[in-house]
Amino acid sequence: SKRSRVNITVLRRMSPSEVFDELPVTPVGPLEACELYSDGQEFIVGENGRMPEGFCGSAWHAIYTPVRVLAFGGNMPWYKEKGTAVSCCTDGLRPVVFKLERI
Repeated sequence: SKRSRVNITVLRRMSPSEVFDELPVTPVGPLEACELYSDGQEFIVGENGRMPEGFCGSAWHAIYTPVRVLAFGGNMPWYKEKGTAVSCCTDGLRPVVFKLERI
């Protein structure tokens, strides 16, 4: 079955202070927003469905299911826009929110 490409856009990186008034755990060192990405940065998932170069493996694992749904022509029923989803990585202290769009 043919796959569509999917565009991943970094919508927002959050620092722990944006998520919590008081941290529920003590980090080893100071934590800021995820330094692997920049807000507005884009990645393309090709027709091969592989993780884009330079993408975080943990974030990929977290968003892989909606990426796959979009790549195979599916839609998220809770969004009016077809071929679109919003998902995030599972770093509870400093999440990154991604917009996914079938292209």
